[in-house]
Amino acid sequence: MTWFADFTGGGFARIEQVLNPEQVEDLRKWFEKTTPTHARSSAVFANRSALADPAIRGFASSSTILELVCAALEKPAFAVRAIMFDKVEGANWSVPWHQDLTVAVKDRRDVDGYGPWSIKESTPHVQPPRNVLEQMVSVRLHLDDCSASNGALRVIPGTHTLGKLSSSAVEEVVRRGPEVTCECSRGDALLMRPLLLHASSSAASPSHRRVLHIDYAACELSGGVEWLHRVH
Repeated sequence: MTWFADFTGGGFARIEQVLNPEQVEDLRKWFEKTTPTHARSSAVFANRSALADPAIRGFASSSTILELVCAALEKPAFAVRAIMFDKVEGANWSVPWHQDLTVAVKDRRDVDGYGPWSIKESTPHVQPPRNVLEQMVSVRLHLDDCSASNGALRVIPGTHTLGKLSSSAVEEVVRRGPEVTCECSRGDALLMRPLLLHASSSAASPSHRRVLHIDYAACELSGGVEWLHRVH
């Protein structure tokens, strides 16, 4: 596990060729056939409810991925959300610096430490306590080569240890830097902590940048709040 030190210290790690060519092609075909939850200028660019599909649920719970996740978190884990997205001409957007702070849950319950609440695509979302986010990992599976020119993810190493950051704190951390561009090849996986500061630019040369993003957790929620999905 040569990647483990990078993941522990920096909050992210690239692992080469986690997916074989057949798996990449199967996921590409799924994306082509799926009904998008988001589109721009008739360009499909995201499906935020991918984990509801049996094919993606099976993939998310496969030993290939779960072994990596459990090694990263050093405990058993389960998938709680999956998002498939693309960045092409007509759907070529930038994402400002941020942390992934919200999770999808079954219903709203007013519990100390949980909030603010929001609704996304008819599904309740909430910011859980910091200790929940610290027991999560996101896996980004690349179905295309992803370079700086087509909007590769940018991160600021080590920021996953800073807790939840205010807008002003984010600006200060970004000003100090340094940032790293996470270029990946087709079939590579990028593991990252949700609290890691990350961003992406619009693609200078728009081309397919298909990514299957799966969130995993190694803990239950509290006070009756339940994960929307729990796949293992």
